[in-house]
Amino acid sequence: MDLNLKKASDCKYDAVSLGEVMLRLDPGEGRIRTARSFRAWEGGGEYNVVRGLRKCFGLRTAVLTAFAENEVGYLIEDFIMQGGVDTSLIKWMKTDGIGRVCRNGLNFTERGFGIRGAVGCSDRFNTAISKATPADFDFDYIFGELGVRWLHTGGIYAALSEQASETVVEAIKTAKKYGTVVSYDLNYRPSMWSAIGGQAKAQEVNREIAKYVDVMIGNEEDFTACLGFQIEGNDANLKELNIEGYKKMINKAAETYPNFKVVATTLRTVKTATVNDWKALCWADGEIYLSKAYDGLEIMDRVGGGDSFASGLVYGLMATGDPEKAVNYGAAHGALAMTTPGDTSMARKSEVEAIMGGAGARVKR
Repeated sequence: MDLNLKKASDCKYDAVSLGEVMLRLDPGEGRIRTARSFRAWEGGGEYNVVRGLRKCFGLRTAVLTAFAENEVGYLIEDFIMQGGVDTSLIKWMKTDGIGRVCRNGLNFTERGFGIRGAVGCSDRFNTAISKATPADFDFDYIFGELGVRWLHTGGIYAALSEQASETVVEAIKTAKKYGTVVSYDLNYRPSMWSAIGGQAKAQEVNREIAKYVDVMIGNEEDFTACLGFQIEGNDANLKELNIEGYKKMINKAAETYPNFKVVATTLRTVKTATVNDWKALCWADGEIYLSKAYDGLEIMDRVGGGDSFASGLVYGLMATGDPEKAVNYGAAHGALAMTTPGDTSMARKSEVEAIMGGAGARVKR
C-alpha cells in the first residue's frame, strides 16, 4: 500500500490538525452536578490526534484552530505548548468581555464508573473556531510553502457551523493540491447536527468531504449516519464480529469514493464504564486486518480513546506503510490512553510497542 507520502525533509510538519480545542474541566472521580473543584486539561477530537503524534510518537506537529484572545484562550494555548504541538498557526480573534463576538469552548467531562456511564456537557456556541472562515488561514502558505505530510480533521469540527464545514472543505482541497495525505474521523454526534439540519445535513457535508479523503475513520454508526452505508444483516446480538459484513460495507464505500486508500474503525463492546472489550479493524486494498483484541480492558477515562487510536494508526501508516501494523499501533495506543485521565495520551512509543508485543502489567522496577 502506497500513500505517496511527501518526504519529511521537504516539509516543516509531519502532521497538522484542523479543529476545535476546548478547555476540559474534569471533576475527577465525582460528578459534574455536585463538583466543587475541577481539574483543567485541553482536548479536542482533531487536536488529540496530533498531540499523540507529537508526545507519544515524536513527530513534528501543529494545530490549526482559533481562540478568542483572552485569559482562557491563553490557558488552552499553554496546555498545547506543554504537549509540544506548534501553536504558531493558531488564529487569535478579538472579543468583547462577555463572548458576544466570540469565545472559547468549555467541555465538562465526568469519567463514569461501573454501571454509571461517562458524561460530557460541552459549552461551545459562538466559539472562535466555529466563526472562522477559510480566509482566516493561509492554506496555500501552510501546505504549499511550509509543507505538511499529513492533515487530520473530522466531523466534530465540521458540525460546528456552516463556516466550519466550508473551512474543512477548503483545507482538504488545498492539502490535496500540494500532495498532503488527508485523514478524517467521521465522529458523528447527533446533538451537534440537530440544530443545523440533522442527519440530512450531516450526510450532505460529509459526502462532499469524503471525495478528498485518503484515510477514513469511523464506526458502523458513523458510516450509516454520515455517508449512508450500513452493514447488511448486522445484529447487536451477534456473538461474533461480522467481518464479512464490514468488508462488504467498506468495499461499497470505496466503490463510491475510490480515493479511499484506508478505512479504519475501533470495535468496542461496553460491559461497564470501566470494563470494555476493545480492538480495531483496518481495510486497505480490499483486505481486512484485525488488531490484537484487548478483552476485559479496564478503563480509567474512555474519552479520547478513539483519537489515540487514530494517532497510532496514522503513525503506523506513516512509519511502516503496513495496514496490519498500523491498526495494531492504533489499538494499543488507544488502550493505553484510556488507562490515564484526560483527553490526551500519556503513553510513550516504547510502551505502545511493548503492549503490541504482549507485555503484561507487572511492576517495573
